[in-house]
Amino acid sequence: MKFLVTKDLAHSTLLRYLMGSVVFVILLYLGFDILLHAYVIGSDMQSVTVTLLGDIENFVEPILIDSLLLQVHIDLFMTLFSLLILASIYIRLYSDKVMTKWVVHLLFIMGMLAPAALLLAYFVSPSFIAMWLISFILWHVLAFIVAIIILKKLLFK
Repeated sequence: MKFLVTKDLAHSTLLRYLMGSVVFVILLYLGFDILLHAYVIGSDMQSVTVTLLGDIENFVEPILIDSLLLQVHIDLFMTLFSLLILASIYIRLYSDKVMTKWVVHLLFIMGMLAPAALLLAYFVSPSFIAMWLISFILWHVLAFIVAIIILKKLLFK
């Protein structure tokens, strides 16, 4: 519990390894999440458009609303779960840095914008597909960078 008061990990190697393991699992989640979305929804503008809106010429049906809502629901839950863990460890380790609040805010904005943009692309306009792709990629890249920074501090101190 000393880490919770002093932020010193020198006296708690078990806590350091535990936090490092959780961050490593989040790294695995981020990688598999990209693969899952590339398979289910698509990874470029054309494939995402076909998945969301269908393609009349090739007889491809659009995604069902219940499937999309289930995917967005799972995305929101897992994104918040990952964001809270990464942000809390990052803030705890780097609270004295000026960029910490900017990194955490950007991480949360991109993480929450991705599922919202996917819904907007389905219900409002296909032009939100580009917003979804950009926010999805940025949130994963930024979360990956934050996780690597955390692991570097935890394991290679």
